[in-house]
Amino acid sequence: MKLIGSYPNTRLRRNRKTEWSRHLVSENSLSSNDLIWPIFLTDGKNQKNQISTMPGVYRYSIDKIEKVVEKALKLKLPLLALFPHTQIVKKDKDGSEALNENNLVCKALKLIKKKFKSDIGIMCDVALDPYTSHGHDGLLKKGYVQNDETVEILVKQALLLAEMGCDVIAPSDMMDGRIGKIRKALDKNNFKLVQILSYAVKYASNFYGPFRDAIGSKKSLKSDKKNYQMNFLNQKEALREVALDINEGADFVIVKPGMPYLDIIKLLSDTFKIPVFAYQVSGEYSLINNGIKKKIISEKAIEESLMSFKRAGASAIVTYFADYIAQRLR
Repeated sequence: MKLIGSYPNTRLRRNRKTEWSRHLVSENSLSSNDLIWPIFLTDGKNQKNQISTMPGVYRYSIDKIEKVVEKALKLKLPLLALFPHTQIVKKDKDGSEALNENNLVCKALKLIKKKFKSDIGIMCDVALDPYTSHGHDGLLKKGYVQNDETVEILVKQALLLAEMGCDVIAPSDMMDGRIGKIRKALDKNNFKLVQILSYAVKYASNFYGPFRDAIGSKKSLKSDKKNYQMNFLNQKEALREVALDINEGADFVIVKPGMPYLDIIKLLSDTFKIPVFAYQVSGEYSLINNGIKKKIISEKAIEESLMSFKRAGASAIVTYFADYIAQRLR
């Protein structure tokens, strides 16, 4: 890039002098349209339980979900992401609760779509880790998560969620070939307009701890997920993952975690003509939130962190700060 101008004729600070001028030359912006709000579900009635490792984030019982959706609509948030905290007694080695039409996610979907129809989008995770007794995203055999056998169950899970009214199917399991299998099954069963957000680039990260606590899989997970989630040493591998998932029918892709992988978001955004989302994961949320609580950093760091995703090229951001920042943006 050829630089034009020189000091003193060129003074870049002139454009930074006033707030209105800074607004005029801003290269990126953040609005509620960019935010996806993750919501955790729990059994029982009249439950709004704070998650100890994620202050300010709660698990809601189904009878509380209507109020949550109403708040999201008021804040003009376009999409909610549902995650279940499944009771231990309902978990088994095969994650069979994932295929129960009366599980937490299905109940929430039916309620939301009956009341709010298409006023707001609902995204549902497709993976078995909230439902397995071992905490892994698929069927476990001799310490290794089985790929093809898991995909067959994920296809059934995706179809069930679509039948319940899910707008965006989000496979987060990192099994090879699952996007193509799910897309074919959806199309065959007249769910051609149900979108797929592929967790195409999900790293075996150390930032997931609070989330696993939130869905109740942390204590049951006895090993890591490195035999199916991506190696965080790798960058180019992300290109292959995304290219495969686009060819298999993904409508958007997501990078998880977010901030430690801004280089990956930038690489994918520049390479592919497909919306790339970012997931500001639970570990990132907790670090920022704790920093604010201890007055180490300002609350303004939240918006700054979200802008880093937009600057890197993210079209949207899954963040536990969604309701907070949407309120501030108003």
